[in-house]
Amino acid sequence: MTAQDSKTKATLIGTIAVLLWALLALFTTLVKSIPPFELVSLCFGVATVFSAMWIARKGPSAFGALRQPVGAWVLSVGGLFGYHFFYFVALANAPAVDASLIAYLWPLFIVLFSAFLPGEKLRWYHVGGALCGLGGAALLVSKGQGFTFNPAYGAGYAAALACSILWSGYSVLNRRYRAVPVEAVCGFCGGAAILGGITHLLLESWVMPDAVQWLAIAGLGLGPVGAAFFVWDYGTKHGDIQVLGVSAYAAPLLSTVILILFGRAPASPVVIWGCLLIVGGALLASKNIMSRKRARFQTPL
Repeated sequence: MTAQDSKTKATLIGTIAVLLWALLALFTTLVKSIPPFELVSLCFGVATVFSAMWIARKGPSAFGALRQPVGAWVLSVGGLFGYHFFYFVALANAPAVDASLIAYLWPLFIVLFSAFLPGEKLRWYHVGGALCGLGGAALLVSKGQGFTFNPAYGAGYAAALACSILWSGYSVLNRRYRAVPVEAVCGFCGGAAILGGITHLLLESWVMPDAVQWLAIAGLGLGPVGAAFFVWDYGTKHGDIQVLGVSAYAAPLLSTVILILFGRAPASPVVIWGCLLIVGGALLASKNIMSRKRARFQTPL
């Protein structure tokens, strides 16, 4: 396998995270009564336990993957927990639509920040694809109703912006620690679970989940708040960071489609336009990958 094939494979693995994040909205509709930081702690706790079981199958020596530089721990735990912390602060201090739109600037920021990575080149079609994706996400988040930005919600807007910068910064800087194996994410999830638990104790009161909610928490911990971060870690370290950034806009699209299929959201023309913008943006940003594939198939034997 060539280096370019390996990069393409890593990019595809990274996009699995987007598919898993698309399930986030469906699962969270089942746990609305659970305080947010309690939910963060429980979900990352589930992710830690099951990933530890996955690592243990290789023997005790496999846990040596947790011995990583302090910088890797600060970046990863800060990225995982910090994103959720600022996102929930934003939702508590600004309308959900406005906060979500600002928070969803992170895929665009990934594309822009990637220009500072060694060996990466920012092309016009990367930026164009990211802007198309942002437009599609804006339609889906706002349901075509527009936005009402109000200076009174400045603290919430600032938290949402911090959330988007933190996650995009983590995703791009993660390339610096490409030698850190994906198994180490188990420890990073554990750190996020502990910070979530501490924040919960300081700011919230415990709410006991019922049976359905425990199942939803397990589903979140295994998928959108579990396996998703493992494949995203691998993709951002070894894949095409610009394509991954743009592909992330598929999450709100797929999430909306899933909610429609399960009868938790109405279908509308906005979904179609959002789909066209997001898919078109992803195809535009992937222009270089598709060009290489066409060239390969057209090369005579």
